[in-house]
Amino acid sequence: MKILLAYQSGLPHRNDPYISLVPTGLCYLHASLREAGHDSLLANFSAWSTSRIKKDLLAFNPEYIGISQWTHNRHVSMELARICRTLFPDCIIVMGGGHATFCYEDILIEGSPVDVVVCGEGEATLLELITRSPTTTEWQDIAGLAFRNGSSIVVTPPRKSLADLCNLPIPARYLDLSVGLDLELQSEFIVTTRGCPSACHFCSSPDFWGRTVRFRSPSSIIEEILYIRQKFGVIYFSIRDDTFTADRKRVLEFCKLLQNQEVNILWNCQSRVTAIDEELVIEMKRAGCECIQLGVESGSPHILQQLGKRITPVQVEDACRLIRETGINLSIYLISDVPGETNDDIQLTIDLVRNIYPDDGYVSPLAYYPGTRLFKEALAAGKITANIFADSRHDAFYVSHSLGKSAARLLKELATNTIDDPDRFKKQKMALGYCYTTNVIAAEWYRQRGEYDKAEIELQEITTRQPKNPWGLFLLGDLYTETGRRKRGSRCYAKVLNIVPRHGPSKSALSKT
Repeated sequence: MKILLAYQSGLPHRNDPYISLVPTGLCYLHASLREAGHDSLLANFSAWSTSRIKKDLLAFNPEYIGISQWTHNRHVSMELARICRTLFPDCIIVMGGGHATFCYEDILIEGSPVDVVVCGEGEATLLELITRSPTTTEWQDIAGLAFRNGSSIVVTPPRKSLADLCNLPIPARYLDLSVGLDLELQSEFIVTTRGCPSACHFCSSPDFWGRTVRFRSPSSIIEEILYIRQKFGVIYFSIRDDTFTADRKRVLEFCKLLQNQEVNILWNCQSRVTAIDEELVIEMKRAGCECIQLGVESGSPHILQQLGKRITPVQVEDACRLIRETGINLSIYLISDVPGETNDDIQLTIDLVRNIYPDDGYVSPLAYYPGTRLFKEALAAGKITANIFADSRHDAFYVSHSLGKSAARLLKELATNTIDDPDRFKKQKMALGYCYTTNVIAAEWYRQRGEYDKAEIELQEITTRQPKNPWGLFLLGDLYTETGRRKRGSRCYAKVLNIVPRHGPSKSALSKT
């Protein structure tokens, strides 16, 4: 079966390399179809013109087309579906993703180009769908679908969640069977869980995945990382789980495997302020974790309660202090423009930011998303209508109709609130002993301040203690090149490629010398 799996980000983000990445779920669908023997092609049309999209669609000539729909790209995904319907009148067009799961009625209007919506986790559902006859009478007993049958929409019972995520294929094995993807950047982002132990009112994860968190084994994560490192030369990874540290024992085992096998990568992850402790954070840093991202959202207790966070500012401060003392970079998420938020609430958040010293952060106005408790309660109260997403052309539908100044104030605080304490690296080394993550972070701190000699000492310690660790050599290459010692830099890049032959940044740097 010839199947095209397509993604197209919203118009404002089509040239942003990060925002226009293909959702990891679509990559898993692609790998599952390939492993089942189907001729699947993964396509990122985000930066493509309509004429180029049509040309590639006609060249592949698919029998099934799956389109990933999220709130920010809900309109452009429907436009893509209409293009596909015009080109292939008899093709089965499937839509899935976070927005499609909860807004299938908006999609399956009369005359829609979309035949069927996959609701929730899609691997088993899509595999079963494409084995059936392409008629709605054959779909009645397939769990996890919504489709139009005459004048009505049929919704089949939810599909039972996959019991063992380790049985899913590694997406990176099939990423090169694609068009429009940045293979190195795409493979940097991995997921190791499905679900979240929290139930924040602004998040749809509980309704999409269910309240039970499912985990991949540490050995399967290491297998994926080693495969990506070998195939694409990636040595930095971003773990995109809702709460990577939800299972403490699993994370400790993962860190132990990284250290024992000397994988020598750097990585970041998302966590919850109540899901970390001193031992865990130390082992994460020793295993290469250089940044932890926390959902802080607000410094006001009653705003946190309103958002369903079930955390306190004191817990935030304790978690952030632990991360900073261990020497991992701290990144935070904040939410602005919450209804009922006062100047005192905003000041509490600013005071919290000043106390925790994040290295960076993101501020997002509170927005409605389908599948969230926030959306359901607003709908029940008559504050919004069910068709707000269909009627609005905005990427997001913000709760506050006129966005205030809180976002600007918080962004300004994040940009100006920095800490200047070089002695902290000495303290970290005394507490943890040698740890290449400390050296990397210290070297970058010195380099940004023009203290190149100190940065060089930090990186040379890595190359002395761990000759097969590519990070010391790669960053020395950058340092030497930046300071005019290009030949020495080239030698460092060449040594990196002896360790990681497909490391893209080193290959690119060598080509310029």
